[in-house]
Amino acid sequence: MSENIINEDLNEELQDHQENEMDELSEVEVLTEQLKKEKEQYLRLFAEFDNFRKRTIKERLDIFKTASSEVITSLLPVLDDFERAIKEIEKSDDSEHLTGVQLIQTKLADTLRNKGLKPIEIEVGDDFNTDSMEAVTQIPAPSEDLKGKVVDVVETGYLLSDKVIRYAKVIVGN
Repeated sequence: MSENIINEDLNEELQDHQENEMDELSEVEVLTEQLKKEKEQYLRLFAEFDNFRKRTIKERLDIFKTASSEVITSLLPVLDDFERAIKEIEKSDDSEHLTGVQLIQTKLADTLRNKGLKPIEIEVGDDFNTDSMEAVTQIPAPSEDLKGKVVDVVETGYLLSDKVIRYAKVIVGN
């Protein structure tokens, strides 16, 4: 009998030990799952923050581009006035004034070019392109080959960082 009591005690201890191991295993599994969830949450939060940082940098750059775009756009009429002044001074044969005005115009144009401004190059006879040109008017084409093409450039168009900030104003032949 004492052997049976010892066996029963051993069996009970064994069962208790197995139950404790199961509890410990369950706790380890629970903790492992919690760790996985926390890790996923951390990675998502980190990715969100990284996206926020990149978006903020992009927005800041866009603000700087927009600010410079407004200033440069407001200076375009001054550049046009210099071109008109040079044409008028050329008619009067006053070379000293012409040289001075050309130097100032060149300096302004170079400064704007360094900030990313580029004139849209359009020649008489180029195809009319609505992506970079605005038709001021249409006139009868002087020749057949100028139908639907640029007959004259009234105002130069400009690109700023490959984006049109002012469309070229042209006359199109029909």
